Formats: sequence, C-alpha cells, structure tokens
Amino acid sequence: MSDTDNPTAGQRVAELRRKRGMSQRDLAAEMGRSESWVSQVERGIQPIERLSVLQALADALGVPVRELRPEAEIAPEPEPEPEQQPQSNDLDGLRVALTGHPTLGSLFGQITACPEPSLDDFSQRVDELWDLAHAASYAALSDRLSKVLPQLEAAVRHGPEAGRAELQALLARTYQVAAASFVRQDEPDAAWVAADRALQAAERAGQPLEVVAGLFRLAHAFIRQQRTDQAEQAAMSAINVLTPRSQADASPPEERSLLGAMHLVMAVISAREGDRSATHAHIAEARRIAATNGVDRNDFDTEFGPTNVEIHAVSTAVDLGDAGMALDVAERIDPSGLSPERQARFLVDVARAHAQRRHVGEATAALLEAEALAPEQVHSHHLAREVVRDLVQFSGHRVPEPLAELADRMAIA
Repeated sequence: MSDTDNPTAGQRVAELRRKRGMSQRDLAAEMGRSESWVSQVERGIQPIERLSVLQALADALGVPVRELRPEAEIAPEPEPEPEQQPQSNDLDGLRVALTGHPTLGSLFGQITACPEPSLDDFSQRVDELWDLAHAASYAALSDRLSKVLPQLEAAVRHGPEAGRAELQALLARTYQVAAASFVRQDEPDAAWVAADRALQAAERAGQPLEVVAGLFRLAHAFIRQQRTDQAEQAAMSAINVLTPRSQADASPPEERSLLGAMHLVMAVISAREGDRSATHAHIAEARRIAATNGVDRNDFDTEFGPTNVEIHAVSTAVDLGDAGMALDVAERIDPSGLSPERQARFLVDVARAHAQRRHVGEATAALLEAEALAPEQVHSHHLAREVVRDLVQFSGHRVPEPLAELADRMAIA
C-alpha cells in the first residue's frame, strides 16, 4: 500500500485518497472539514485520536477503519445507537412557541385588553430566564420563556409608547437566551430563528451592542450547523467594527467583552478547521482583552473574562487534538466562579481530552462531575454524548459500572 513497511495513518489517508482520484479539497468537503485540516492529517501534524473521526474519515474514503489504522479495531464495534439524541427535548415547548408570527391576531384587529406586566416586572423575568440558562435548567426555562415571549411581543406592539424602546431591548435579550439555549441543546435551526429575531429587536431598540450580542448568538448557531463561512462573517463583522473602538482610552469594558467573545468564536471556528496558528492568535487576543478588563464579567450574558478564555483554550486544544496541552491548561483553571453551564462545559472538554488519551476512568469522573452540576446539559449536549460513546467503545466488553450507568441515563446504547 505504501513504499514503507509501516506507513503512518496520514500516509495511508494520502494514498487511499489518491487511489480514489480525490483531491484534498474533495476529501475535506466529504468530511465537512477544511483543506488545511486534510493536509495536516496526511503530513502527521494533525493526529486522529477519536474513533468517531477516524470512522468518518474511513467512510469518506470508502474503506474499513482497519485500512487506516489496523489497531483501531482491537475494541469490538458497538451496536449502533438507535437515536442520536434523547427521545424528548427540554426545549420542545419553546420551539413550538417560536413557530409562526408572534402576535398574528393583532394584524386582524384581534387585540384582547388585559393587564400587562410592568417594565420592571419584565426586566426581572428576563433576568430570571438568563439565570435558568446559566444553570442549564432548560425544562424550566422553556416553560417560562413560552409564557414571557408572547407577552413581550404584545407589549412592544400595543403597550404605551413610553418605554417601548426598553421593551424592545428586553425582547432582544429574551430571544438571545432562547438562541443560546437552543444551541446548547443541539437545536441550531431554532437558534438561528431566535438569534435573527434578537437582532431585529435590538436594532429597533436602538441598542447597537445588543445587535452585536445577537450576532454572537447567531455565530454559535452557524457553528453548530457547520456553516463556518457564515459564522466567521458574523464574528468578523463585529470584530472589524469593535476593534478600532476598543483602542480608545475611554473604551467601555462591556464593548471589550463583546470583542473578546467574538475572538473566542473565531478561535472555535479556526480549531474546527484545524488551523492552529489562527486558533492560538485569537485565543491570545482574547487573553489580552480579558486582562485589560481585569476580572471575570458577564456583559451581555457572555461570561467573558480571563477564566472563560482559558476554558476556550482547553476546548480548542481538544478540537485540534492537543490533549496534553488541553489537560495542562485545565490544571490551572478554577471555574467555580462561573455559571454551572460554563463549569459543566469545561468538564466535558476535560473528559474529551482524557478520552483522546484513552483515560477512561478520568474521563468518566469528569463527566460525572459535570452531570452533577448540569444534568440536562450533559445528557443532551452532542459533545458529551459523543465522548460517552467513545469511552464505551474503548472499554469493549468491560465497560466500567459508573460509565455504563451514565450511558444508561443518557439513553446511549
């Protein structure tokens, strides 16, 4: 198969690709990756540690996994999982509430007079919605959001003119919390709709920074849909506007937080494309901005600050296959000051790093800690489910009991 007696996995990929008459661009398209990522795999720069990625690569080349890495089939193949997601979704009710026109009856004069909550009441309710999102309590969030959204939509249309802009700003924040939650629950199409409505409400409110926050949510929806060009466009449009503003002496910290958050978006995109230099450059810029702000903040509910930057450094290192770097950075992080959602997401990435090194026990321990913090998130998030499937496959017929119980709670075969 190769001129050498023991060809590397990258050399096998290159030879199989050429045999199929595929270019690196063709293979990248089949994989949903960048051409640069394929090139790095073939040159041995980008390691393939996860069996799920190895399987996807084999499928794209039309060969069994053993053609790429013979030792990968030492563990028995697991039974196919009948469903990729849990049978029910905690945000199903919200998805229904988001469907259609928010106040269609009002277009036909069907306006029912009823007392609306005051501006202060609405503001408190929206803050509570974000508290639930940061706690990853999606079932409760869906129930409350489904009630608040129609009321806010009616208020901005039929309430007194005074306070209308403030209501629009609250509506923007409400759609943003919906978008953020849909992304975390792997509902990117609904997240796209919610983020777009957030952008419109923010513009009507005359709040340009809320527009940027809406773009932040939109970019994450695009990332989850693997629409990296659109995600990059959303993030870079904000970076290009905010960067010169951030260089002024009187630059407000909330603007810098949004700029830093957008650099973290770009770091995620670059890591998914296998671009190490760009990933590290965006992480470095986010670190600089976070250091300028000095402390962990939660401007526009981004939780941007030094700790969240390091959490993204761990996540992007795992995406790049740099498990050692990810674990080294993770040892220096104390995420306890952030929300349960951020803490749980960090622990899922720690588990992913351990899984890349076949550390089943350590990975399982991190997942169990994450589950204790945010069970709804861990049970439904695609990365948590992916790492559990990988750990079960690594274990073969001897799946440790804690891992087997976790897989059972997550409805993973």
